[in-house]
Amino acid sequence: MPRAGLSRAEVVRAGAELADEIGFANLSMGLLAEKLGVRTPSLYKHITNLAELQHDIAALAMNQADTLIRDAMHGHSGTDALRAFAHAFGDYVAAHPGRYTAINASGFTGPDDPLLESSGRVIDSIAAVLRGYGIPEADMDHAVRTLRCAFHGFAVLQASGGFHWTGDPQDSYEWMIGFIDRGLRSVGE
Repeated sequence: MPRAGLSRAEVVRAGAELADEIGFANLSMGLLAEKLGVRTPSLYKHITNLAELQHDIAALAMNQADTLIRDAMHGHSGTDALRAFAHAFGDYVAAHPGRYTAINASGFTGPDDPLLESSGRVIDSIAAVLRGYGIPEADMDHAVRTLRCAFHGFAVLQASGGFHWTGDPQDSYEWMIGFIDRGLRSVGE
């Protein structure tokens, strides 16, 4: 019988918290059981295996990121939408590095996968930013990939302590946003 109050959602939430604390690569069912105060076999009443837990963490994380991004972008367009997206994205990665790693480590399981659904919404948010710059539909895939790569790369490097020289990385992030903004405006003309 599962522990009273322990549910699949609680196991996934605790797994996400643990991934943020110790790193996604270090996540294990044993450590999660310890965090929850149960024996490891008790987790298998809620989650089939570590791979399923990791995928559920990715789906949770992408849904959280999607909500944060859409809320930040609401009512903004052009440069303001780009800045809102960039800051919401960067803030999420900084606050939840383990969860963000889960997103990038998980594949889609099928057309009904919640990870696929929320990933599509994030891509739609990026596309909305780009439409505000007048990016043609024919260039949309390239532009979406470019923005994703730029912000992903910066956020991951910053989260891993990858900027070891002088100066505030946040200043560089702002500079990058301005650089991308100027480039998008020139393409959309």
